Amino acid sequence: MRHDLQINRLRALVAVVEHGGFRRAAEALHITQPAVSQQIRQLSGLIKSPVFASTGREMRLSPHGEELLEYARRMVALNDEVVARFVPEAGRVLLSVGVTSQLAEVLPEFLRRVNRGLPQVQLRVRTGVSEVLAQQLGSGQLDAALLLQAGAPDPGTDALELGRMRMAWFGRPATRERDTLPLALFPAPCTLRGLVGEVLDDAGVPWRVAYEGPELIGLRSAAKAGLGMTCLIANGDELWGLARTAHAGLPQPPAPLPVILALAPGAAPEGFARIAEKAFRQALQGYPLAPAGPAETLIPTGMSSHA
Repeated sequence: MRHDLQINRLRALVAVVEHGGFRRAAEALHITQPAVSQQIRQLSGLIKSPVFASTGREMRLSPHGEELLEYARRMVALNDEVVARFVPEAGRVLLSVGVTSQLAEVLPEFLRRVNRGLPQVQLRVRTGVSEVLAQQLGSGQLDAALLLQAGAPDPGTDALELGRMRMAWFGRPATRERDTLPLALFPAPCTLRGLVGEVLDDAGVPWRVAYEGPELIGLRSAAKAGLGMTCLIANGDELWGLARTAHAGLPQPPAPLPVILALAPGAAPEGFARIAEKAFRQALQGYPLAPAGPAETLIPTGMSSHA
């Protein structure tokens, strides 16, 4: 026979322990004290043992109660995480936005402008490599994304190119084995990784992967530690204190990559595309961003350029 645990009972247990008594727990949960007592009794029936060894002035959990409390805290936290992810606050619209990790510093300006223009929007933000964010956008996990990639998002995605970001070589490898250039790279699939390999191969520069990781901070740390050279947005020295690479015979970095604002059709509230575009354009003003020419700019249905 299966038993389904009820979160309200577990929440009552956590509240009694954290607030130091049944009365204070009832006040925190906005229910009556008898209701709290009943929920604790029901938990005692479930574990076939008293939850509390003492409920007097010195409240003390039983051994089984202490073990149950650990599970209760984890389950209540997971329940609240799921609800926060899928159920926005009353009167608010939940919007999930992804920003490629190399451009994460634009987030304060973006968040400020969206909050001012669309105060009813409850934002959830995640960062990562553009290819992963593009997949999440296509699968419905994201409603919008700021991407840095050579390829356009899925055909069903509304996309607008905001410009093209110049790239640069960073890092001073401490060692070179047999004239093979050590590199710090994002794992595949990664547009930038492929382009780096292409320019080095075309220039006849042998290379190897000395560090690989999905997090930008790891890539930057590897470059600073001398593990390998990396290729990132051209103001990486200003943003993260990376050393520019000085290496004879090193080819030019890959051509500037498109910076794309992509939206899942119909997912964002009215006015979001316009506000997001203005916010990102403003935040990107200090970046080495070349304007997109007319032939390079994607003007999809439902979006327009406000450059």
